[in-house]
Amino acid sequence: MPDVRAGSYAHDERMTTSNDHTLALRVADDHDAPAVRRLAALDDAPPLCGDVLLALVDGEAVAATSLSDGRVVANPFVRTADTVRLLSLRASQLSEHPARRRAPRLRLRVA
Repeated sequence: MPDVRAGSYAHDERMTTSNDHTLALRVADDHDAPAVRRLAALDDAPPLCGDVLLALVDGEAVAATSLSDGRVVANPFVRTADTVRLLSLRASQLSEHPARRRAPRLRLRVA
């Protein structure tokens, strides 16, 4: 009988390495405005406008997307490619079902 363990994904280090990080995606509120502006500044981008979906890793804002125009800002000093993909997917889900969004939402305006 062949040794199935040799080809098993269980021995793939990427599959067994523990990541002790927590990812949260949520609609930003007024208290998140400074964090969203900081992300835009770090990303050298204009501030986001309208409703904003925020991605937090271990409680720290690392990326955000505007639900009105789809623009994304992210911390360039953190690996955010996978987080941005999840953020974009969740934003598209919210766009399909806008009644599911909870108040209060953050409405940022360009100053």
